[in-house]
Amino acid sequence: MSTCTIVDAFPAFLELWPSIRYKAVDEQLVAWETLYMADWPELLSMQQACYAEDGEDWRQIARDIVFPHLAERVPGMEEAHRHLLSLCGPVFARAQRQLGLEADIVAVIYAGIGCGAGWVTTYQAMPAILFGLENAAEEGWTGPVALAGLIAHEIGHVAHLHWRGQHDLPSGSGPWWQLYTEGFAQHCEQAILGADSWHMASQAVGWWEWCRANEGWLAAKFLRAADSDESARPFFGSWHNIAGWKQTGYYLGRGVIQRLEAAMDLRQLALLGEIEPLMRRELEALAAGGA
Repeated sequence: MSTCTIVDAFPAFLELWPSIRYKAVDEQLVAWETLYMADWPELLSMQQACYAEDGEDWRQIARDIVFPHLAERVPGMEEAHRHLLSLCGPVFARAQRQLGLEADIVAVIYAGIGCGAGWVTTYQAMPAILFGLENAAEEGWTGPVALAGLIAHEIGHVAHLHWRGQHDLPSGSGPWWQLYTEGFAQHCEQAILGADSWHMASQAVGWWEWCRANEGWLAAKFLRAADSDESARPFFGSWHNIAGWKQTGYYLGRGVIQRLEAAMDLRQLALLGEIEPLMRRELEALAAGGA
């Protein structure tokens, strides 16, 4: 039986926080790096690399965007922490049953610098989901429904990478790959928890309805962006939006996967080779009205 091991780095942050809460942001950041993250050097390096890969200065992002809001978000971080501790095991067990996933994973819960409420990587040489509580609180994903969805979504990413790794299939990059992987993970979230599970919509009233009503327009906009080599961040990034709505790419990705699953099972969807032609064909159909 596969296991989900929890690495809980948040209590150490809560122990440090009272001593730095009223200090200047730069001092808070130094304490976060040299005192808090000192016990998790691998976790620190991964966060730094997350920004370096995009050519960003992690200190500047943390100083300008993350740390100025920490005080107001700590209560939400505490709430999210409690629910993650109680939900990771049960949702993982359900994912094993629903997806047929056989892989040990590590769930790391921590206070970070904005790399994501949930992101999949490796930690201590094991498949891992990193849960950034600062981002969960920012998004309002602090209750059990949103967090169960987030966990299931990230487990979908783990399953995807695990199955592709078993067949020596490489990961990709770029907007088409992101549309594919996020759509697959959203498919898994709903396979685990039910078709109504859209964790990114939990604090955005009307999100699903708006995406559905503007599906063709969104699909056409994504196609134009991809053909112009524009960044896909407006469709996926938590600090970006399209017409005021965040993370609409998850809706589009799920729509594409939903069209493909009529002729494929879960493993076939996970092991696709030529991504762009398939994604483009289905997205063009959505742009044309779903024909």
